[in-house]
Amino acid sequence: MPAFVIISGCSGGGKSTLLTELCRRGFAVVEEPGRRIVASEQRFGGSALPWIDPAAFARRAVAMGRKDCDKASGQEGIVFFDRGLIDAAAALEFATGEACLRHAIGLQRVHRRVFMAPPWPEIFVGDDERRHDLVTARAEYERLVDAYSELGYELDTLPKISVGARADHLIAALAGDGLL
Repeated sequence: MPAFVIISGCSGGGKSTLLTELCRRGFAVVEEPGRRIVASEQRFGGSALPWIDPAAFARRAVAMGRKDCDKASGQEGIVFFDRGLIDAAAALEFATGEACLRHAIGLQRVHRRVFMAPPWPEIFVGDDERRHDLVTARAEYERLVDAYSELGYELDTLPKISVGARADHLIAALAGDGLL
């Protein structure tokens, strides 16, 4: 059975870049649901976009997160997730007020340590898929810290260092946890 490890945190905080490095090092990775949804919605003229219909976007992210977990269950070793089901459930709670975090934890079995990419203004960049500003990204980060903390996860704030050194930090932490 694989060990699911979440890399969460601030939008624009270097998560995807870190996942690319981990993939380069031979680890299995699952891309962020949000970016995949935005690309699909933009390609096909859909409205399940965080700046148009945040609730529909979050519901799609929850559904995609479930599918990602099911698909990754067939992997061996560690599988790194760029965000995941809990992030999507936190977004859905924020958009709708529906209490769904506790339900999400039962659907995604993840390692107790969650790596959080903190706000990092020096690398934050908006684009066609990330239209919000750093203030909004910071607020999202605080909601995610609260959500993971409330669910009892151990948060490991990633240092603001090179991507290679960040990957080394993460791997060393997981080795200390007995996963490597």
